[in-house]
Amino acid sequence: MENESTYESGVTIPSIVEAMIFASPEPLRAEEIVKALIREDETLEIEPTEIAGIIYKLNAEYIESGRRFSIVHRGRGYTFATGSAFHTWLQFIQHENTSRKISQSAIETLAIIAYKQPITKPEIEQIRGVDSSYIVRTLMEKKLIAVSGRRDSPGKPLLYKTSDTFLLHFGIKSVDELPKPREIDEILKDDDMAEHRQLLLELRAQLDPGGESDSSESKE
Repeated sequence: MENESTYESGVTIPSIVEAMIFASPEPLRAEEIVKALIREDETLEIEPTEIAGIIYKLNAEYIESGRRFSIVHRGRGYTFATGSAFHTWLQFIQHENTSRKISQSAIETLAIIAYKQPITKPEIEQIRGVDSSYIVRTLMEKKLIAVSGRRDSPGKPLLYKTSDTFLLHFGIKSVDELPKPREIDEILKDDDMAEHRQLLLELRAQLDPGGESDSSESKE
């Protein structure tokens, strides 16, 4: 396929890919990009494996023109992200937005799901010690968790797992990148991880078997 071919409208394949990624509220997978391209041009011959090359060339153009952003792979798809050099100035805004969107109880529940997935709501409640129906429903509405099936036990309770939106929200490619409990103390000492400091403190508290529960949880 000739990626640099130009349509009558004056647009090229790379510019279309760029526009789709920019307009999408969630990371776009290579397969989704190809499907959209072929839907509009059935004569187009392109494979998902070619998208990575297009992204590489777009990022090269951004660097050459001095842009302060690039296209990155997050949550198994492509999305735009600002350069790491700007994280110091952006971390306060990111932390404030995260705090507004996710409550402490929601973060604790999310931590349980992230580290214990797949897990049922009764199992979550057994760990937290309080009813978690509202929190689980809220996390589902925010698309931070998803149903992954049913437990083969009486009642066939639903199993929950973290979603691609969760990966995007915390800037990781897979749950394998989540810090292990023993690593959290070391990460907390790293100034470059300042924007995640509060989250990690809460994760550590949740993962510490001897930790004390927040008395406010009973209200959730």
